[in-house]
This record gives sequence, structure tokens and C-alpha cells, in this order.
Amino acid sequence: MDRRPTDTANLLDRAAIMLSGLCMLHCLALPIVLIAVPMLEPIVSGHFHLQMLAIVVPVSTVAFAIGLLRHRHPGMLAWGVVGMLLLLIGGTWAHNEVGIVADRAFTISGALILAAAHYTNSRLTKQHRRAVKRQAAEA
Repeated sequence: MDRRPTDTANLLDRAAIMLSGLCMLHCLALPIVLIAVPMLEPIVSGHFHLQMLAIVVPVSTVAFAIGLLRHRHPGMLAWGVVGMLLLLIGGTWAHNEVGIVADRAFTISGALILAAAHYTNSRLTKQHRRAVKRQAAEA
């Protein structure tokens, strides 16, 4: 199977968008789950943020790096960094020091920004690929 770097970048962008959605689902659904089913609290109350960050940060970094090499729009990298920083702040400092409301605010805003940046990164990568194909066809 022939896998071009742009295919890999699009796959990583899609995976990162799904991971951002999972972060938001966790933030919004966990309180409801804990209220509805108190016996699950010891199982689901672990520090989920750190496990997600260990996946999200490398996947996002690789996807944005490949995208930047292709489409040359550093703004996508900047938005990606902003989203990842908000997730890091929400999942570490705000989670441990400030409280649940700040944790959720940082995490949800970071996940939304990161998902939007990945979506745009994917679109720019696809546009770049189409432009390269057009140039090759014209040559």
C-alpha cells in the first residue's frame, strides 16, 4: 500500500480531532456518570488528562509538522500550540491547583481550538496536494 506523507498527515489530523472530541466528552460526561453511577467513581476518577496528553501531544505535533512541511502555513502550527498549551494547563495546573471549573474551561477551549486547527491543517494539506497535481498536469 502506497502511503504518501499527506495521507499520513490527514490520518493524524482526523485522529487528533477524534481525540479532542474524546477530551470534551470526558469533561462534559464524567460529572453526569459520577452522579448517576457512584460505584464507578473509583474506576473513572483517575487522572485521565495525563493519559490523553501522552497521546494527543505527539499525534498533534507530528500532524502539524507534516502539514507545515507541505502547506507552509505557520499559523496552523501556532493554533495547534495554543490548543495543546490550553490542554496542558487544564490537565495539570488547573486540574490540581485551581479547581474543576478552570480545568473544564481550559480543557474544553483547548480541545475546540486544537480540533479546529487540525481540521484546517487537513484542509490546507489537501489543497496543497491538489495544487501540486494541477502543476504536474500542466507541466
